[in-house]
Amino acid sequence: MRLAKIHWRIEHDYRELKNGLGLDHFEGRSWLGWHRHVTLAAVAQAICTQLRRTPQAPAQA
Repeated sequence: MRLAKIHWRIEHDYRELKNGLGLDHFEGRSWLGWHRHVTLAAVAQAICTQLRRTPQAPAQA
Protein backbone atom coordinates (compact mmCIF):
# COMPACT_ATOMS: atom_id res chain seq x y z
CA MET A 1 0.00 0.00 0.00
CA ARG A 2 2.81 2.39 0.86
CA LEU A 3 4.51 1.77 -2.48
CA ALA A 4 1.27 2.43 -4.36
CA LYS A 5 0.86 5.71 -2.50
CA ILE A 6 4.41 6.79 -3.39
CA HIS A 7 3.82 5.83 -7.03
CA TRP A 8 0.64 7.93 -7.13
CA ARG A 9 2.51 10.93 -5.67
CA ILE A 10 5.25 10.65 -8.29
CA GLU A 11 2.71 10.41 -11.11
CA HIS A 12 0.79 13.41 -9.75
CA ASP A 13 3.94 15.53 -9.46
CA TYR A 14 5.07 14.59 -12.97
CA ARG A 15 1.65 15.49 -14.39
CA GLU A 16 1.77 18.83 -12.58
CA LEU A 17 5.27 19.56 -13.90
CA LYS A 18 4.36 18.58 -17.44
CA ASN A 19 0.94 20.20 -17.79
CA GLY A 20 0.85 23.01 -15.26
CA LEU A 21 4.44 24.21 -15.14
CA GLY A 22 5.57 23.70 -18.74
CA LEU A 23 8.15 20.96 -18.37
CA ASP A 24 7.34 19.65 -21.85
CA HIS A 25 7.44 23.08 -23.57
CA PHE A 26 11.22 23.28 -24.01
CA GLU A 27 12.26 23.63 -27.65
CA GLY A 28 15.90 24.61 -27.25
CA ARG A 29 18.93 22.83 -28.60
CA SER A 30 21.56 22.98 -25.88
CA TRP A 31 22.11 20.83 -22.82
CA LEU A 32 22.61 23.97 -20.71
CA GLY A 33 19.29 25.44 -21.88
CA TRP A 34 17.44 22.21 -21.15
CA HIS A 35 19.08 21.96 -17.74
CA ARG A 36 18.04 25.52 -16.87
CA HIS A 37 14.48 24.87 -18.04
CA VAL A 38 14.14 21.69 -15.97
CA THR A 39 15.69 23.39 -12.93
CA LEU A 40 13.28 26.32 -13.10
CA ALA A 41 10.30 23.98 -13.54
CA ALA A 42 11.42 21.97 -10.49
CA VAL A 43 11.81 25.15 -8.42
CA ALA A 44 8.34 26.30 -9.49
CA GLN A 45 6.91 22.95 -8.47
CA ALA A 46 8.65 23.12 -5.09
CA ILE A 47 7.18 26.57 -4.49
CA CYS A 48 3.69 25.36 -5.46
CA THR A 49 4.02 22.39 -3.12
CA GLN A 50 5.18 24.64 -0.27
CA LEU A 51 2.26 27.01 -0.83
CA ARG A 52 -0.19 24.09 -0.78
CA ARG A 53 1.21 22.83 2.52
CA THR A 54 1.24 26.24 4.25
CA PRO A 55 -1.99 26.85 6.15
CA GLN A 56 -3.86 29.87 4.87
CA ALA A 57 -4.66 32.72 7.23
CA PRO A 58 -8.37 33.49 7.50
CA ALA A 59 -9.56 36.29 5.23
CA GLN A 60 -10.17 39.56 6.99
CA ALA A 61 -13.42 41.40 6.34
